[in-house]
Formats: sequence, C-alpha cells, structure tokens
Amino acid sequence: MYAVIQTGGKQYKVSAGDVLSVECLEQKKSVTFDEVLILCDGEKISVGQPFLKGAKVKAEVVGQTRGPKSTSFKYRRRKSSRRIHGHRQDLTTVKITDISA
Repeated sequence: MYAVIQTGGKQYKVSAGDVLSVECLEQKKSVTFDEVLILCDGEKISVGQPFLKGAKVKAEVVGQTRGPKSTSFKYRRRKSSRRIHGHRQDLTTVKITDISA
C-alpha cells in the first residue's frame, strides 16, 4: 500500500515505514498529512480531485535538520560588482507510520 501526499508545495510517494525529509514542520511528536492525492491498495487505485476525502497519512517526527548549502553568485564584468548569497533550507525528517483511507 502506498500513497502520494503533498506537503510544502512538493509531492512525495510514501508507504508505511518510509523515512523522508520534508519542508520544515512544527515541532510535534506526530503529524498527520490530510492532502492525499493518490491512494493505492494492491490492485485498487483511488485518485483525488484534487485530494481524497477521508484519507490520511500519519507520521512521527524523527528530527529537525538542515539541507545542503546552495550558493548564488552574481558578477557584473568591468563594474567591480559581485554578490554572494548562501542558503540552507530547514527540513523535518519524518517516518511514515500509518496510511488510512
């Protein structure tokens, strides 16, 4: 059984026991994802329009981390102008515990 959920503007294919990093969530012990797009239970596939009503994915929060550093560099030739800007995204690591329809 697997589901496709949407959180933080991104979509993830998850099944029970998966560990994944998503956009930063509140610091709780558990979280419930209500925005389920697709739910597959063996041969039966349910597709939402856009979300499935009553379908939920429960997960427990493992920890808070930060993603890799990304650097943007702007340079204008012959102007003595350069700018460096770095960014690290805050992430939450979650473990999927239960998928219910």
